[in-house]
Amino acid sequence: MPHYKNILVGIDGSDEAKHAFQKAVDLAVDDQAHLIIAHVIDTRTYATIAQYDRTIVERAGKHANVLLDTYKEEAEKAGIKQVTTLVEHGSPKHVIPKELAVKFDADVIVVGATGLNAVERLLIGSVSSAIARYAPCDVVLVRNQQSY
Repeated sequence: MPHYKNILVGIDGSDEAKHAFQKAVDLAVDDQAHLIIAHVIDTRTYATIAQYDRTIVERAGKHANVLLDTYKEEAEKAGIKQVTTLVEHGSPKHVIPKELAVKFDADVIVVGATGLNAVERLLIGSVSSAIARYAPCDVVLVRNQQSY
């Protein structure tokens, strides 16, 4: 089993992302690794809506920060000494594997297998499959029992 130093976990508020976070915490505790918890606000999703509701992106950012604060607290309670949280904007398919994994020298990326966006998955492929395809490191896709 590899020893990971930098573990990047992508979260989106879904049940599968919660399971991915738990898996990432377990790995980080076992390997005494740096845990990077990232939420990417998909700007493509909000572009059209923002024309009608200018506060939508701001509200998405506030929601992301609350989510990240909660996860950071859980990670620290589990004994992880180095936890980084961040909110990014763009396409998670690009930002996670091509920017954040490189920036943080990630040894592994942990993500939920499906996440929230079922419509996008049907039309243009899942975020998790894009991450697995483009990541410069190991990728762990986490499923919850209801998703089989």
